[in-house]
Amino acid sequence: MHRREFLGGATATAALAVVPSLPAAAPTRKLRKAIMYSTIGVKGSVLERFTAMKAAGFEGIEPLGAMNREEVVAAFKATGLGAASVCCHIHWVKPLSAPDEPTRRLGFEGLELSLQDAHAYGAGSVLLVPGVARNGVTYQDCWDRSIAEIRRAIPIARDLGVRIAIENVGNDFISTPRQAVDYLDAINSEWVGWHFDIGNAGRYGPAEAWIAALGKRILRIHVKDFTSKPPPAGARAADRPRLLDGETNWPAVMRALDAAGYAGWAITEQPGPQTADVATARDMTARLDRIFAL
Repeated sequence: MHRREFLGGATATAALAVVPSLPAAAPTRKLRKAIMYSTIGVKGSVLERFTAMKAAGFEGIEPLGAMNREEVVAAFKATGLGAASVCCHIHWVKPLSAPDEPTRRLGFEGLELSLQDAHAYGAGSVLLVPGVARNGVTYQDCWDRSIAEIRRAIPIARDLGVRIAIENVGNDFISTPRQAVDYLDAINSEWVGWHFDIGNAGRYGPAEAWIAALGKRILRIHVKDFTSKPPPAGARAADRPRLLDGETNWPAVMRALDAAGYAGWAITEQPGPQTADVATARDMTARLDRIFAL
């Protein structure tokens, strides 16, 4: 009997039980493409930049805190883009780890404003660099001071319905997955989670190991690539390879995100020249689609 005839017969259901299983299809991932506003290379007004990113295939924007709120709200409404997150605008220059109380107060007020902005835009989280452990600020100083300030901000976050998302970044603080988990454990609040930066993790070890450790505490992800090679002549140290051109093990990263159950916003933070116009920005969204399909 031909196979087609066999499967068409009354015993098809039983027969399927002994047919060798086919390779599993690639998982359907619920990831939405967004871009950090400060890395958009297209010039123009807030609305013009939002419009260009929508034309390139992005679904959301991550604004900075302390932008013109009315202008940003209007741009979201006009384009239909979503607010993926808000990036605190002051955490580097007025860190919560500063040794003097006036600087920490300014950092706290900046975080509070960013939380209010996120609420106004409909974003669910604020990206926060918790502190900077350098220039006389020790690791323990950064730990103690930042946690104290974040705990003070938790009631504000709760009232606004916006979570605080700690980012791993080059601040000489929290450079291992274990430290990240311990930090969140010390804060011990459902209103504080992690904004995991895939590219930033590259300098410290495999991004997939961080994802496995943080698991469901990951509230948002930054999607950027990493290379250990020195920048070519004339390039800035901050420049990054285009997505898929670096050393990130993207298949392993995607498997780790699947295992963690991550869904939602995937926010690019690649250098501005990679989104200098709609055409180059479309290349970035196409690369994101390729990553999501791995």
